[in-house]
Amino acid sequence: MDIDLARPGEFRLPGDRGQVRPQGQARALVRMHGRPLGMVSAADTSGPDGLWRALAGAAHVELAGQLARHRAEERTGPDDGATEEQWRADRPQALDRTPVISVIVATRDRPEKLRRCLQTLLRSQYPEFEIIVVDNAPADGATEALVRRDFTGRVRYVHDPVAGLARAHNLGLAKARGSVVAFTDDDTLVDPGWLSALAETFARDTRIGCVTGLIVPAELETPAQNALELQGGFAKGYVARSWSLIDPPADPLFPFTAGRFGSGANMAFRTDVLRALGGFDPATGAGTPGRGGDDLLAFFEILTAGHTLTYQPSAIVWHCHRRTRDAIAAQAFGYGAGLGAYLTGALLRNPRLLPALLRRLPRGIRYAMTRSRDRGAHPEAEWSRRLALLEARGMVYGPCGYLRGRLTGADAGS
Repeated sequence: MDIDLARPGEFRLPGDRGQVRPQGQARALVRMHGRPLGMVSAADTSGPDGLWRALAGAAHVELAGQLARHRAEERTGPDDGATEEQWRADRPQALDRTPVISVIVATRDRPEKLRRCLQTLLRSQYPEFEIIVVDNAPADGATEALVRRDFTGRVRYVHDPVAGLARAHNLGLAKARGSVVAFTDDDTLVDPGWLSALAETFARDTRIGCVTGLIVPAELETPAQNALELQGGFAKGYVARSWSLIDPPADPLFPFTAGRFGSGANMAFRTDVLRALGGFDPATGAGTPGRGGDDLLAFFEILTAGHTLTYQPSAIVWHCHRRTRDAIAAQAFGYGAGLGAYLTGALLRNPRLLPALLRRLPRGIRYAMTRSRDRGAHPEAEWSRRLALLEARGMVYGPCGYLRGRLTGADAGS
């Protein structure tokens, strides 16, 4: 669910797909005046009003720090002295002066998931954007038929015959006409304010080359989905952060900890910056032997090129986690493989960084080995530890996968 403490009694479905009146038990993304504060769970059998009060009560206890910070910001207000409500009312006029955003959605043989994603994208509040669907190595014409039948004139369709998420993203990048290019996956539901939050973040500082955003679960209905959330899910927190080489964080592994900066299901770049970097490495990404790492390598390249990377939690997408344990186990291995592929690609493209990585590697290994230490009390803890082990095995495989991807990419190019 999606609730806003400023709108008592109102429940909305993920992706703003309408209001509902739930009862029993729910997990909700909690907002205040649209700004996300965190997620809480609660149960109440008296009806929807009782459930809303239970969730709000949990939010005031569990998210007290976030609420206090939000109230402090409201008291100081924006620079012009307007209240947050007035500022939000003025946003459409301000956004009219912002550039076109090109949204790239790469997909492969999942037309029904794509349909839901596109429906939420088309409800975006941003004034000027385009949507480009890149159909990556499809088995049939179902996706093309869907786009041309149900979204004609609103979504551009591009066919890509060679498998690989990075290749698909590069093709979309080549077709984009916006000065900002945003990427999400076909299994997400996009918040109506997603593009506005991305654009406003880029507008704050010309040094920002990439913005990532909050990813929260669209459903938690199976044990496997709950285990993935216990493993860490995709969320990177509810506080905006920025990283750059000019002002590095205290993290001794920086800038190699690209997984902490965001995820590929919710990322945006200045188009000219991403093109200047050569786009995404085609030896990485889903659909290649590398299995992933395309987003992490792009984040790393943004930072090492001297740009700033910013995480903005107000830029929200909801992710539809895989429902079965086998699917999530394969996904966990793929994440680890992608991490290994990313590190391999980063070093091959920037060999001078090898001594720095070797100095940081022992701490990184200790961090990975202790990730599941605090999860033992959870009923899904054993499954979560298995996912962590699969991810570690994937990391070992990742360098081999990346090199295989380089070879197969060369074959495809010839």
